[in-house]
Amino acid sequence: MKQLLRILLAAVGILAIVAVAAVVYVTTFLDPEDFKPRLTAVIEEQTGLNLALEGPIAWSFYPRIGVSVAQAKAWLPEQSQDDTSFASVQHAEVSVAFAPLLRGEIAVDGLTLDGMRLNLVKNEEGVGNWEPLLERLAEKSNETAETVLAPASAGPHADAGSLSVVLNIASVEVKGADIRFRDEQSQTLWRAQPLNISGTNVNPVRSFPLKVVSTLTKHNRLDAEALERAPELTSDVNLETRLRLGLEDEQVTFENTQLTTRTRRAEDSDPQQLSLKAAEIVIRMGEQQLSVREGVLDAGLRHPDNWQGSLALALTFGLESDWASETAQLKDAQLTGPDGLRVSGHLNIEQLLTAPEYRGQITAAPFTLRPWLSRAGITLNTANESALRDVAMTSPIEGDMVRIALPRLSLVVDDSTFTGELSTALDGTQLAFNLEGDQLNLDYYLPRPEAAQQASRGLLRQAFAQTDGALLPQEWLSTLTLEGDVSINQLVLAGLTFDKARLSLRGESGNHLLSAFESRFYDGELTATGSLDARGGALEWQLSPIISNVQVAPLIESFSEEDAPLRGRFNLEGSLTTEGNSRGVLTSNLNGELNARLTEGAILQTNISQEMCELVAQLEGQGTVREWHPDTRFERFDATIQLRNGVASSEDLSITLPGIDVKGDGEFNLNTMNFITRANARLVDTADAACQVNPRLEQLPLPVRCEGHIGDDKAQWCGFDRTAFQVAVVDLLCSEAGSRVEEELEERLGESLDRIDERLGEGVGQELREGIRRLFN
Repeated sequence: MKQLLRILLAAVGILAIVAVAAVVYVTTFLDPEDFKPRLTAVIEEQTGLNLALEGPIAWSFYPRIGVSVAQAKAWLPEQSQDDTSFASVQHAEVSVAFAPLLRGEIAVDGLTLDGMRLNLVKNEEGVGNWEPLLERLAEKSNETAETVLAPASAGPHADAGSLSVVLNIASVEVKGADIRFRDEQSQTLWRAQPLNISGTNVNPVRSFPLKVVSTLTKHNRLDAEALERAPELTSDVNLETRLRLGLEDEQVTFENTQLTTRTRRAEDSDPQQLSLKAAEIVIRMGEQQLSVREGVLDAGLRHPDNWQGSLALALTFGLESDWASETAQLKDAQLTGPDGLRVSGHLNIEQLLTAPEYRGQITAAPFTLRPWLSRAGITLNTANESALRDVAMTSPIEGDMVRIALPRLSLVVDDSTFTGELSTALDGTQLAFNLEGDQLNLDYYLPRPEAAQQASRGLLRQAFAQTDGALLPQEWLSTLTLEGDVSINQLVLAGLTFDKARLSLRGESGNHLLSAFESRFYDGELTATGSLDARGGALEWQLSPIISNVQVAPLIESFSEEDAPLRGRFNLEGSLTTEGNSRGVLTSNLNGELNARLTEGAILQTNISQEMCELVAQLEGQGTVREWHPDTRFERFDATIQLRNGVASSEDLSITLPGIDVKGDGEFNLNTMNFITRANARLVDTADAACQVNPRLEQLPLPVRCEGHIGDDKAQWCGFDRTAFQVAVVDLLCSEAGSRVEEELEERLGESLDRIDERLGEGVGQELREGIRRLFN
């Protein structure tokens, strides 16, 4: 921008010199064509440009004295005239007012350039073809127009007279200009065409109105084929301002500036609109400083896919910059937009022209984040439709062109508040955070279940509810370097409450570790470590959970509105692996082993030991007199669970109650949600004399079979396994009576069990007692 401004000022200076000299010369010599050799010589002497005047020179006397030139071209010293000219103009005209000449003054009345063309080129080394011209102009800046354009017969230091030049041009107009900037370093071509500039009462002291209208285009390649196609970017530019040149103090001031642009990319149908307004823009050329006062940037942005209509944004700001020290200060900035967006702050920038670094403060007042995510192409399907409707933050901000950091962040998301630090690489390859929060209900932000039946609060239904699409962005994770720590006083996930939860994540180049997860969990503790490998074709997961002394009753009640039927302290540990990036695939690939144990357990509001003891006593013709606890207390409850491709199975389920010993096995298919469990309960002798068990009864199992689908009626899940019981009784009696009574026993036992199946009401206990007595007598 600085170089372009210097080029334009130099061009104005040259034109002014030429204009004044032309008027003096033309008024001295009658034949304007005689002016050509001297004019080309002067231009070459002052600038080094080779000037060719291919058209005629004409001039007029009254009411204005003026001169015009047609078809003028100029080449740089290293160019030949077969090359494309550095600059050219189809028609140029300058005129001076007649009346001021009578007072000994030269007042330029008008300056017109029609069809000007300028070809600027930066080579692969970053050197511009205009730079030698600027150096030559700087060397010649002290020479006056009178000396330069004196007739040859007057000698090298002739005085052109006592005329003084008053730089007050009534009208300056540039029409149909074409300026091209070819950057061979970046392989781009910028073009301003047509460029129209108009100004009135142009002078070096007071401000004057200036208007610039142009169309700016950009090609991202320089080969001929690319240049023949439509440009990648097209922008219509309109500038209206009052300009004060301030040539003596090298200060340019734009007052009441309004700059508007309408920009289109090749693939976009709707233009992006920007409007910059400023009360004052000051460029101090000598001090290399720029300041903007009361700046307002309005934007009307469009996106054909994600936005309906135009997105209106407004940024108010002040700016102070120093190019020499490479610093800038963005002051009193405030960005406003729809849905309550109001972001304010300030920035201090260093190393502005080489490697910018910035520090400052940013504050976002409460606003609704959901529609902004939608505008970014992110579709939300959160379980709570009010999620992300109240978001605010404040923090210092620092960074550079590679990363951004919020070192003392205070973030409010709905009902949650977080404090700490957050930083990320602008290309998304690095993420680091250390945050502390008061509470967070993650269920609000997870996708809502797609099927109505998944709305049940059941643990298994919630945990394995199927959703389409990827759970994690694998491509991003494969390149991410991660260092994150989060602690939350209360975390809710899948209806479960985790107190004083702490999470620590580390990762590099796609290999990520859950180095620690710790939480108080229903009066117990939950810890876990794990890993996630995103480097291959599929995500590979590993998790090692440890659950210690968790209270079962409140855990069950968190999923049901009914009172828990069970209490105790649950313990579990093991290791799990899986791969994939959707719940269905992860479930079908789930493998591992878990060891589960329940201590201090009891079945509430029923005492199975009492019921069995009373049944045994009745069978023996006795009664019980002891006081029984209302619950069934466990002496032991443990199992080893094997997981193979989403199917959980156990072959060593063991439950020990007072007077009862239960052994079993079974499996649960997490893919289909079907299950089958077989358990055998055996009566064992107890310290209660009334519950002394016949040794033959101790050998007799009471089989129970549970089978079905997790969505079936719970009352239909389990039942007495008649077939297994019949086989067990026959085997027991056959071992005592021999094989000769096998057929009779099977027949008699079958009849007894038929009656049990037919009658489940009053008298069942009596029939069972009599039937077993007949078998054992």
